[in-house]
Amino acid sequence: MFYKKTGYPQDDEIVLCKVTKLFPNAVFVDLLEYDQKSGLVHISEVAPGRIRNLRDYVSLDRQVVCKVLKVYKDRNHIDLSLRRVNSTERRQKLDEIKQELKAEQLITNLAKKVKRTVDDLYQEVASKVLKDYSYLHICFRDVVAEEVSLESLGIKKQLADEITQAVLDKFKPKTITINAEIKLSTYAAGGVEKIKQVLQAVEKTSITVQLSYLGAGRYKVIIEDFDYKPAELTLKKIQDLVEKFNDKISVGTVERGEKSE
Repeated sequence: MFYKKTGYPQDDEIVLCKVTKLFPNAVFVDLLEYDQKSGLVHISEVAPGRIRNLRDYVSLDRQVVCKVLKVYKDRNHIDLSLRRVNSTERRQKLDEIKQELKAEQLITNLAKKVKRTVDDLYQEVASKVLKDYSYLHICFRDVVAEEVSLESLGIKKQLADEITQAVLDKFKPKTITINAEIKLSTYAAGGVEKIKQVLQAVEKTSITVQLSYLGAGRYKVIIEDFDYKPAELTLKKIQDLVEKFNDKISVGTVERGEKSE
């Protein structure tokens, strides 16, 4: 991992560490995101309850997620805890590191393409991006969302264009699609207007909705989103709208198709 922070971590910060030494009552670790910083996890902070053997919980060279308890800058000492990191914090930290490694791999692949050393290219990009961002991958997400341009951060245009294209290929979120078919029929006076109103309401449920006419009172619905949860919510809203269309002389149904990615 190329990424390194300067200085010391903050109290309560969640950090990724590597176990370097094991003693009967303590674990020594290196803080992987901080340059030449190490810390100590006392046996009481490894896990709840009585611990007979530390090796049942940690092993040499294992990567672990810890919480910073206290930083003693005068002694260059950092107290850490394993047991105070909850599952959500651990998952978020590991995902954060995974995304940053993905960003670094992008730089590695690009270095070969532009015939530069990886270290040289990484330093050039990181020196600009990390002035405004805590991680490269967060900047790359903003590039995908068109909220920032790499050139505006000080990266030369030709290189910015190369990185941007690579970022769009690697970091563009995958979309999922839900297909459905709406069938509407009515004997009501002004039935055409009634159908028109419900279809307009369907189109307004979300910008992720595409509606097209199939013929004979049949309409195709395509919901395209970045996650199943909001897509499912949109489909539920459409089903509720069509349900309200129904009465003694009007029938509306929604037949769901397959999800796809």
